[in-house]
Amino acid sequence: MDYQQNVGGIDRIVRGVLGIWLVAVAISALFDEKRVTAATAAIAGAGLLRNAQAQHCGGNALLGIDTTSDESAK
Repeated sequence: MDYQQNVGGIDRIVRGVLGIWLVAVAISALFDEKRVTAATAAIAGAGLLRNAQAQHCGGNALLGIDTTSDESAK
């Protein structure tokens, strides 16, 4: 599928950093045998990393939010 980019700039960086942090939380929770927390954090982190990589967010698309407009103005 071809998605229109709607995630850019600071939004993309924040999603990437939070995604990495949530994956780290998931790994830590897995070592502490907190499987539900680990699974939840891993899914959320993977979703944020996917948004940052693909520069597309379904929630943004539904709400009509486009944070790439800051990049096109330069």
